[in-house]
Amino acid sequence: MSAATTRSRTPRTPRTPAPDRLCAEAVELAREAAEEAAHPGVVGEHVSVVAEGDRVVTHFFECMEAGYRGWRWAVTVTRASRAKNVTLDETVLLPGDDALLAPEWVPWSERLRPGDMGPGDLLPTDADDLRLEPGYTGEDAPPPNSVVSAEMAELVEAEDADVTDRVVAPVRGSITAVAEELGMRRARVLSRYGLHTAADRWDESFGAKTPMAQAAPASCVSCGFLVAIGGSLGQAFGVCANEFGPADGRLVSLSYGCGGHSEAAVMPKPPRPAEPVLDSMAIDEFPLRPAEAETGGSVPVSEVPPEDLGHS
Repeated sequence: MSAATTRSRTPRTPRTPAPDRLCAEAVELAREAAEEAAHPGVVGEHVSVVAEGDRVVTHFFECMEAGYRGWRWAVTVTRASRAKNVTLDETVLLPGDDALLAPEWVPWSERLRPGDMGPGDLLPTDADDLRLEPGYTGEDAPPPNSVVSAEMAELVEAEDADVTDRVVAPVRGSITAVAEELGMRRARVLSRYGLHTAADRWDESFGAKTPMAQAAPASCVSCGFLVAIGGSLGQAFGVCANEFGPADGRLVSLSYGCGGHSEAAVMPKPPRPAEPVLDSMAIDEFPLRPAEAETGGSVPVSEVPPEDLGHS
């Protein structure tokens, strides 16, 4: 293999353009622009010059402003082709490699974690929260994500079919079927004393006398996150299904409550802005030169300096 072939297959690295000489020498112009954007005294030493393209150069100055450690004033200058006049492009304050930056902002809904809620805290819910759906609305057709919708009913039937294929189901209408449906197909069940002692324990942890319930805006009996349970204990207890609540997955008293109540603070939807009104009958004047803005008239082209027109 020849040397020419070897050189042709060697990947070429992109060439960094050299800074334009006139633009690189316009340090004072860049400093004046930075001091005009900030104010004198906060623009420090000239740090570096970076070529952004053909005849486009950015000057970097240290920022002496308190609280902006590591930041730099970046002033970009340029000039037209075959022109000797260097003009200002933009001035901006940019962070450096060791700049002091604020942490990335995270919405409160993403910062919140289970267990963060304390007594007196209020957790609002969105009006269209996916975890909630309307209760009794009088409509015959349930919402699409309802547990009684057609799609969910088919899924339940399929799951029930999978279960009944593996378990011998009792004959419908028999005493065994009725006992199984009522949850009585066990050798022993809780006595009245066992029910009362369990209720006392649960009410002590998540009942009406807890500090969380005392500061709650409403009780669990009207909360959409409460899951009802069967049996006699269902008249006084339910299961909390609010993942941000302090009792998520716990058996709570109906008189218990917390700041995560579904109806305590429903966030309203933001109002839609009005449609823009376009006035096509009038003309907005945008003066391009200070003299035009002060006098209210235009400056003849013959009186404009040649360098302002881009002439060398």
